[in-house]
Amino acid sequence: MQQKNFLKLVLFAVVIFVASCRPDPFQYTNGASAATATFSADTPYAWNELFLVIDRNSAGYRPPAAARMLGYTYLAVYESVAPGMTAYKPMANQTYRLNIPTIDRSVQYYWPEAANAAYGYMFRQFYPNISATDQTKIADLEAKFEADFTAKGVNGEVMSRSRDFGRAVAKVIFDWSATDINGHEAYLRTQPTDYTPPTGAGLWSPSAPDFSRALFPYWGRVRSFAISDADKLGRRPIAFSTSPESQYFGQMNEVATINTPLSYENKWIAQFWGDDIFRLTFEPAARWVAIADQLVIAKRTNMETSVFLFAKLGMALCDGGISAWNTKYYYNTERPYDYIRGNIRANWTSELLTLHNCNNPPFPGYPSGHATFGAAAAGVMNSVFGKNTGFTDNCHKDRTEFIGTPRTFRNFDVAAKENAFSRIPLGVHIRQDADEGLRLGYLAADRVNALPWRR
Repeated sequence: MQQKNFLKLVLFAVVIFVASCRPDPFQYTNGASAATATFSADTPYAWNELFLVIDRNSAGYRPPAAARMLGYTYLAVYESVAPGMTAYKPMANQTYRLNIPTIDRSVQYYWPEAANAAYGYMFRQFYPNISATDQTKIADLEAKFEADFTAKGVNGEVMSRSRDFGRAVAKVIFDWSATDINGHEAYLRTQPTDYTPPTGAGLWSPSAPDFSRALFPYWGRVRSFAISDADKLGRRPIAFSTSPESQYFGQMNEVATINTPLSYENKWIAQFWGDDIFRLTFEPAARWVAIADQLVIAKRTNMETSVFLFAKLGMALCDGGISAWNTKYYYNTERPYDYIRGNIRANWTSELLTLHNCNNPPFPGYPSGHATFGAAAAGVMNSVFGKNTGFTDNCHKDRTEFIGTPRTFRNFDVAAKENAFSRIPLGVHIRQDADEGLRLGYLAADRVNALPWRR
């Protein structure tokens, strides 16, 4: 999506989305607040589409920082409309002992405006350093929804009350986020100079050609939503070895072999799931927001189901990122580039990294963050849509810089596994990285799914 026409396109998409679903039945009355489930999901859908634009341009918000932002933002939106839910309940007070404001049930609230205000507040707080153009998009989208709600007949008193409630809830959630000293404003200190990686055979170190410093080496200390401290550490990786008969050598050799030359199918898979080129694509955690947004349209989910989906998705992505990065810097395993050039083929390089003028990711290989995010998302979407839900991913269908042709999956688990595999033909991970990332991601989803959401 081209940024210069972003707001027009998002609002057009919202119109199409709402038109494709049953009409929003709300008409303002003097009665009780309408249930959250009676509203369409156009508000979360449009804010997610804006997030996908901002995400690709926001310096410092590379994974897993973007995943953390999603966890807190989506929880705030969920809590802002939870008083009107019938299937789910406010859970932040009970689970995190927060002092979330309560509503006055003798008066009416308009939940789309509460959500709109919560989104706007959280975006402004988390993105103070984005471009003026993107800041304007936040203000414009919030104002456009307010104008649309007023045009529907929601009076000023109800609008003001709903707006104030949404912002008050969001402030509590953001203030809680700020108490996490390791995660708060981490986008400002992505590659700390006080971190020195350990040295030794098989250990990660900054790689050619840029030798970039370690990205988020202390991320394992970030506060989680649902996983325990024990969940944060992955299983011990297979033993390092340079013997051609070893399992380690075999997995590295698979990367060298599959990568040169690449089949068209593997090139398509690797590029389709790439999502790690700053300013060109959104980052890997955001990819699953894009997929979820497509499902919201395809399944015509209402506001209650949508905010529930995204709250769990953001929290699982956040926790998956914590466990993946904690494990990465605990074991500090090297990337294929250095091992292959040192032990298999001296002049080897990744065809796709070279093609896109990209560098090796500046952090250890084991486990794969891509795999972790994908499994975390699949586990959440299985719980909301069902394990046999098929879908077509159109995230990059209009791309010309790489193969973005849509791919169709029979379920979320198949998509998560392909996403994990995609890093092998790309040349940046081996099998064990993908396998352990999948395990950690599903574990994060299981922990989030088990929280006390239902009434």
